[in-house]
Amino acid sequence: MATKTNTKKTQQRETAPPALIAWHITERGEKKFWTRIGAAWDHEDGEGITLQLDLIPASGGRIVLRAPREDEAGA
Repeated sequence: MATKTNTKKTQQRETAPPALIAWHITERGEKKFWTRIGAAWDHEDGEGITLQLDLIPASGGRIVLRAPREDEAGA
């Protein structure tokens, strides 16, 4: 049985600015390095988020989700 995909919702999510930006943080001594690794969008029903990672960190560190700044909203 074929699954019907709602392309209208898919297109809206892909063109809407992300609700959160995913960052990978590594620490070397007292310095912290933030690398943007993806973004997250709220579900339409408000019951969750979709996280899309552009890369997966191979090293330790942590992933932080933060609200985008104005200069990051279109990126």
